[in-house]
Amino acid sequence: MTKETSFTVCGEPLTAPMHICGFFDSREQQYEVIIPYIMEGLKANDKVINILEGNRHGEHCRCLADNGISIAEKLSTGQLEVLASENSYIKDGEFAAEKMYKMLEQTLLSASRAGYDSVRACGDMVWALKNLPGTEELLEYEARLNLLTPQHSVSLICMYDISSFSQSALTDILLTHPYVIKDGKISKNPHYVEPLELLSSLTSRTGALKS
Repeated sequence: MTKETSFTVCGEPLTAPMHICGFFDSREQQYEVIIPYIMEGLKANDKVINILEGNRHGEHCRCLADNGISIAEKLSTGQLEVLASENSYIKDGEFAAEKMYKMLEQTLLSASRAGYDSVRACGDMVWALKNLPGTEELLEYEARLNLLTPQHSVSLICMYDISSFSQSALTDILLTHPYVIKDGKISKNPHYVEPLELLSSLTSRTGALKS
C-alpha cells in the first residue's frame, strides 16, 4: 500500500501520488509554481529531483539559492538532485521510453529505501522539441507514468512551455496527465484518459500509420 503524503502546488493542498502537467508561458511563471513546491519538499523529508537542460543548471541553482535554499548542503546529502536532460531523458542523444521509465522506477525505489517520505520531481520537457530519435515515444512514456505513480509516494510535474509546443502536441499531452497547471492554478484535467485505454489507442494509431 502506497503511503499518501501531502504537498502543495499553486497554494492547493494535494495528496501524492500525482502526475501533473504544468503549462507555462514564461520562465517566471514556471518558477512561481515550482519554487514553493521544491522548498516545501526540502523542508519536509522528501527527495527532490529537478531535470532540465544542462546549460540552465547555474541559473536554476542561483534561483533556488536566492529563495533561501542551501544548495551545497542539499546536493551533498542527496536530498536534492539537479539532473541534465541530456543525461536522463535523452541520454546518448535519443529518448527511450522504457529506459527512462526504469530509471525513474529505480529512483523511486531507492528514495524509499533511503527513508524519504516522498519524491517530488519536476522535469522540463523542452528536450522533446529537438526531434531526436525516440521522441515519438513521449506520449507512451507519459501514459505509462500513470501506471507507475500509484505504486509510489511521488508527485511529478512535467513542465511544458506553451509558446514552444504546438497546439496538437499540447492536446495530446493533456490526455496523459490527471491534473493540469495553467495560468498559475492547478485543476483536475477533464481531458485525461486512463493509461491502458490510451496505450491501446496509441498502439492502434501506430499500426494505422504503418499499414
